[in-house]
Amino acid sequence: MRYLVDVHTDERDRQRHLEEDVRRGLTGRPKSLPPKYFYDRAGSLLFERITELPEYYPTRTESALLAEILPGLTGEFLPDDIVEIGAGSSEKTRRVLDAVTAAGRSVRYVPLDVDRLTLEASAERLLREYPSLTVHAVVADFERDLALVPAPTGRRLAMFLGSTIGNLDEPAQRRLLADLRALLPDAGDRLLLGVDLVKDVKILEAAYDDSAGVTREFNRDILRVINRSVDGDFDPDTFRHRAFYNERASRIEMHLVADAAQTVRLKRLGLTVRFGPGEGIWTESSYKFSRPGVEAMLGDVGLHLARWHVDPANYFALALIQPA
Repeated sequence: MRYLVDVHTDERDRQRHLEEDVRRGLTGRPKSLPPKYFYDRAGSLLFERITELPEYYPTRTESALLAEILPGLTGEFLPDDIVEIGAGSSEKTRRVLDAVTAAGRSVRYVPLDVDRLTLEASAERLLREYPSLTVHAVVADFERDLALVPAPTGRRLAMFLGSTIGNLDEPAQRRLLADLRALLPDAGDRLLLGVDLVKDVKILEAAYDDSAGVTREFNRDILRVINRSVDGDFDPDTFRHRAFYNERASRIEMHLVADAAQTVRLKRLGLTVRFGPGEGIWTESSYKFSRPGVEAMLGDVGLHLARWHVDPANYFALALIQPA
């Protein structure tokens, strides 16, 4: 059988976790919402537009870097088993599969994502394009469920691209890396991690506050997601998009700031949330990294940096990592 799927989370689980997150976040100080709720259908389409904006360098820079390093990577390391965390539509994976399935070489691909429909559509395309490929999809949340990834079939390459690790706070980054370490039982296994680097503040802030206003609409869309999910009455147009670089914490912060005092009702939660003028909702952190910081973080969880690949402008890095 060329396709298997393990389902560890479903719509009921996701709804329960969303309600818990919304209640905790909007009753906290400061108010917050987790960025994973950006990605409904509208939010995903808006993010695709963001990746094409001139100000938004991460996606194109990582893709170009991946294409550049793959010949050398596959020349010294050919995996039998590829695990991709937060796989989505698996677009970047095609570059890797082109290299590792050359001459009909058999490979198993294990994509993990919360969206079963996206995983199944992606698997159907990949199985058609790569006759020597098998796919074992895992419908799960990478922050909770990495232990549910099936055991490797041989040499394993795990991939966590897009600097998605930067959306987690520092303790959660280390927990996730420890979980990723557990996916690499053999000394010959590898992890490919994408990280956005510390750079000029103007470049960073422009990437999260583009001149066309696409990121503004992407940020506001999370309120529409919450309205649908918990029967809320947020008016997204009354919240202003604010993105800035917090230099001390090495992170971009995105907030939605209330233009005026207002009251929001979330009927499914039986919750009323009041906003003072200028009060915000913290919707995303995007941490930026340096090589010493990444090496320290890896050392804490039993991992070692084997290769550090950066683009010519030193904007983005792909770290090839091995068990220590």
